[in-house]
Amino acid sequence: MFYGAMKLSIGGSLKLAFRPWVEGLENVPAEGPAILASNHLSFSDSFFLPAVLDRKITFIAKQEYFTSPGVKGKLTAAFFKGVGQLPVDRSGARGAGEAAIKSGIEVLERGELFGIYPEGTRSPDGRLYRGKPGGLARVALATGAPVIPVAMIDTEKVQPPGKVLPKMIRPGIRIGKPLDFSRYHGMDGDRFILRSVTDEVMYEIMKLSGQEYVDIYATAAKRQIAEEAKRKAEEEKAAKAAGLDKDSTKDSTKDSGEQ
Repeated sequence: MFYGAMKLSIGGSLKLAFRPWVEGLENVPAEGPAILASNHLSFSDSFFLPAVLDRKITFIAKQEYFTSPGVKGKLTAAFFKGVGQLPVDRSGARGAGEAAIKSGIEVLERGELFGIYPEGTRSPDGRLYRGKPGGLARVALATGAPVIPVAMIDTEKVQPPGKVLPKMIRPGIRIGKPLDFSRYHGMDGDRFILRSVTDEVMYEIMKLSGQEYVDIYATAAKRQIAEEAKRKAEEEKAAKAAGLDKDSTKDSTKDSGEQ
């Protein structure tokens, strides 16, 4: 009931303010379990997709969103619960991965929709990155639930990373036809099967989104971008320091000449 009220409030406001366009809504089943596997461009992806669906969809969120102290923490926890986010404890030997898989299976066993971002994190530059095989494929093969590829369009322009206030840009959502991996049911321990399933889903997402595909993980790309930014900053700092030293030498020479 609380989810319904929050969806009506938040979902209605999002649709009214941003008027997101949707293609392929008929590919989401009216009942029964299904996995919606989406590209991930913005924090707002987890709000725009539920806003256009008639059914509840559950995404995974880090537990810190639900356990922060104080009034603000309680309001944040209520908000995330209200929009269908499920807390995951990232502690333990294998952290969030195993917890997310377990939670996803439980959601699907209840006959509900489970939302997942195979890239594992937001794209740092708008391109589509390699899907991680551990979560999506294992949940799909363990449950036999169909996988529905989803492409979020221009949501990174609505709320760019690091920006608090959104821009009034109309985003889009393309929902593809369900993919059936029942032929691999029970083979979730085979890493080659997991890779194959994940790559097939990512290929469908790429066709729907039109994004450039990069065959590395987004986490690795973020590290490369951070390292490059650090390198450039150090070079600029060194160049600036060298320029100051050069200017100081010129001034000293000039002063000596005047004497």
